[in-house]
Amino acid sequence: MLPAATRNGLLLIGVVFHLAYLMSIFDIYFRSPLVHGMTPHRVELPPPAKRLVLFVADGLRADKIYEPYHNATSGKTEELAPFLLHKLRTEASWGVSHTRVPTESRPGHVAAIAGFYEDVSAVTKGWKMNPVEFDSVFNESRHTWSFGSPDILPMFAHGASDSSRVDTFMYGAEFEDFSGNGDRLDTWVFDQAHRFLESAASRPQLHDMLHQDQIVFFFHLLGLDTNGHGFKPYSQEYLNNIRHVDRGIQRLVSSLDNFYDNDGQTAYVFTADHGMHDRGVHGDGHPDNTRTPLIAWGAGVARTDPVASGEIAPGHDSFSHRWNLDQYERKDVNQADIAPLMTSLIGLNYPLNSVGTLPLRYLNTSREYRARSALANAQQVLEQYRVKHDQKLHTEMFFKPYAPLHRPDNLPEHMLDRIQQAISTQRYDDAEKECLQLVDLCLQGLRYFQRYDWLLLRSIVSVGYLGWIAHSLLYIFREYVLSLAVPPRSARTRPIVLFGLFVFAVFAGMFYRQGSPAMYYVYVAFPVYFWTDVLLQLPLIQHIAAAYSQTAARWRPIMFTATYVGILEALVYAYFDRRVYSVAFALLAVVWPLLVPPKVRRDRPGLLGLWSGFCLLTSVFTLLPVERNDHLGLVIAGGALITLSGLAAWSYSAKFTLPPPGVPSKQAQQAVALDRLAILVQTLLVGVATVLGPLTSTETARRGGLPRLHQLACWTVLVTSTLLPFVHGTLFGRSARDQHYLYRLVTIYLAFATPFVLLTISYESLFYFVYSAVLFLWLAIERALYHEQAEKQLLAPVPKTRLSQLAPSAENPRRLGINDMRTGIMFLFFVNVAFFGTGNVASLASFSLESVYRLITVFDPFAMSALLLFKIFIPFFLVSAVFGVLNRSLELPPFSLFLFVLSTTDVMTVNFFFLVRDDGSWLDIGMSISHFCISGLFVLFTIVLFVLSHALVGKVLIPTASSLKHKQR
Repeated sequence: MLPAATRNGLLLIGVVFHLAYLMSIFDIYFRSPLVHGMTPHRVELPPPAKRLVLFVADGLRADKIYEPYHNATSGKTEELAPFLLHKLRTEASWGVSHTRVPTESRPGHVAAIAGFYEDVSAVTKGWKMNPVEFDSVFNESRHTWSFGSPDILPMFAHGASDSSRVDTFMYGAEFEDFSGNGDRLDTWVFDQAHRFLESAASRPQLHDMLHQDQIVFFFHLLGLDTNGHGFKPYSQEYLNNIRHVDRGIQRLVSSLDNFYDNDGQTAYVFTADHGMHDRGVHGDGHPDNTRTPLIAWGAGVARTDPVASGEIAPGHDSFSHRWNLDQYERKDVNQADIAPLMTSLIGLNYPLNSVGTLPLRYLNTSREYRARSALANAQQVLEQYRVKHDQKLHTEMFFKPYAPLHRPDNLPEHMLDRIQQAISTQRYDDAEKECLQLVDLCLQGLRYFQRYDWLLLRSIVSVGYLGWIAHSLLYIFREYVLSLAVPPRSARTRPIVLFGLFVFAVFAGMFYRQGSPAMYYVYVAFPVYFWTDVLLQLPLIQHIAAAYSQTAARWRPIMFTATYVGILEALVYAYFDRRVYSVAFALLAVVWPLLVPPKVRRDRPGLLGLWSGFCLLTSVFTLLPVERNDHLGLVIAGGALITLSGLAAWSYSAKFTLPPPGVPSKQAQQAVALDRLAILVQTLLVGVATVLGPLTSTETARRGGLPRLHQLACWTVLVTSTLLPFVHGTLFGRSARDQHYLYRLVTIYLAFATPFVLLTISYESLFYFVYSAVLFLWLAIERALYHEQAEKQLLAPVPKTRLSQLAPSAENPRRLGINDMRTGIMFLFFVNVAFFGTGNVASLASFSLESVYRLITVFDPFAMSALLLFKIFIPFFLVSAVFGVLNRSLELPPFSLFLFVLSTTDVMTVNFFFLVRDDGSWLDIGMSISHFCISGLFVLFTIVLFVLSHALVGKVLIPTASSLKHKQR
């Protein structure tokens, strides 16, 4: 066996490799769209408006404001936003603004105000501060006054070329409390705005500034987002907040019109940054999150005249048929189109990075102004295309331009000449049509250059993943599979290494010539290293082939390998359809008991019967929807079952609670009593959590905020129970001693049940109980199968009971066999079930934030996400502990089975790499990114699970096949 450092070195390489390649999708699919060095463009004609007022109702779904609301109390149908809908019918243009993933506040505001879609890597900045500098409508304005949340306003102030150009008025972060009614946040904004306007009467300088042209007022209204998270978008709090926003906007519009003496020079835009799913979450590409309202009225905005009664105006579909707005044309836009609309209304320079298309149907201006606005929009997008074109032209060795814009009739210079000529001859329709065509071609050209390196990079990354699989599998064969002498590496070391260096030098030279990012060198270094090592191990490959040729049943390894790969592919499909796990559990319930040896079926009928029953129960959970509302009855039922199981374990604990060795009988009895008491205490904590969680939710639901005493109690119970398994019986405890493996697993099960129940809002605690039972039964069956095999073949290792210190015997080491592939795939299966048992971990939006409201309600995205992730990871803690005990029960060398699973799961990663999308529905794009990241991080996650299993399991006594056989002899 090679030294432990070699194994640790392999793991270190694996971690670095997967972390580096995780970034590859951002270099390939989601590179930052921003370029610099463009010349600004604007319309050199008087704009229709002097000032712009932008309202952003954070978290407002389009359907919630447009559709009539049936009041169950009064029995009447009413409009939640009568003022805005009156504007819609009399003087506005309106529609649905379609957002992109991630449907978070920062990306939504950037798209609407700056006109471009951020790359998803901005999440590392918390969606707040600027990962890169960008231009915006606020930056191009003469002055902007913004009112609202400290989560949004600072990023536009910090991004302004002149920091004094954007003034911010913000409330404190402690205002954002999900347990209270969020409309107080909007009240603060409206009150502050009224006070601001009133103060202008006594401040001549401010009064003069407010009467300049090209100024912007921005009102960020966070109440709807807060109430959507806290009470769901169908709640009275959310619906009443829409009424509150509508009334507040009505009063503020009246104040602004009076302040400006109704001069008709104000343009108003009302929209939202993202929507809100019925679960009270957002972030992914669900239509409820991507469809937001857009209503514009005032100076320069076209009025939507109704069509004749009985007719349906253009733009409507099944989504809007219930809104009673069929007579008014629905003018949908992409969210980035809002920025050029606002720019055109007050005559600003178009934001330099804007990729929005000016929605001409929203404008009520002169024909020439519309046409010249469309031209300025096209010129701004063309500027970005030219910068990217020139960058590639000067760096690429074999440059290929974007063909459609290099055809004689589509050359940008010729198209601009035709547009200018059409405007000069007053053929404005032709000019607008040509502008839209130029914008479309330039956007496609920008996309072409975004994808320019796709083929090369995807090929390198694919070869890298395949190289890792081959490299790690050869290590496993050398160290854990082959029992005969392993041949040394190839004698032709020097030529092979030189060839690898030559290949790397060729790619490095090309990347240097092209000015490629540093990560490109990393991407190519890994496949060169892996495949060079594979070539150096050709004698080992030949040895494996020779050993296979001498195998009697050659079909068996092929069948097992094909089945293993087939199961991996099935797990890939399960990421898209959770019902695959239900089918798998049904097969495990029926088929596996039939395939075990007859002796096991005869000796363990009860065990196999329980296995079948609990597998069928577990299969139900992956058929349930991930969208779930509060169901305190299910919470209590799950907690009660866990509590009862804890009491049952306590009553039987005398059978698996071991006294410390070498101590007097009385002290031994006291130690056993203390250990049994620990189980009882943990059980009681589960019971307390079962009552405390729903009670806290009920108190919070009364809209009085999170009671301080309840919050303190919840935190105390959670922290105490979570720390117990680490301080009692693990390697960290001062009085740590050997414990029976069943005792240790029971304490881990109960310890993490408490926080899980505390963070449960529906059927999750029932899942935890059933899933834990399946894991324990799996452990028992695997142990029974291994013992039966050891007795049958008389191949048990040297007797050894204390397996926490197990090392393979030099005389007769335990090697990985084909049957261990089953154990590895079962572990992988249970890890995936932990991922998808109660939700879709590819989207945290499928796990309700309401889970954390018993502990924290003041908005803190990182603290809330940490608690939510802790809840999601709890099933993994349990499966890692069970697998750690199983690995020792099977008398395998440490990490051998983990490493086997780790080296083969990249079959799934390669699948997800090619399934990553940057087009199509935003739901598909977001999910494809998440799937790849989850699979790519599985290596790191597996290592963490292995370390965690050792930390949690600690020192345990496990009766092994070898010890039992020794007793029989």
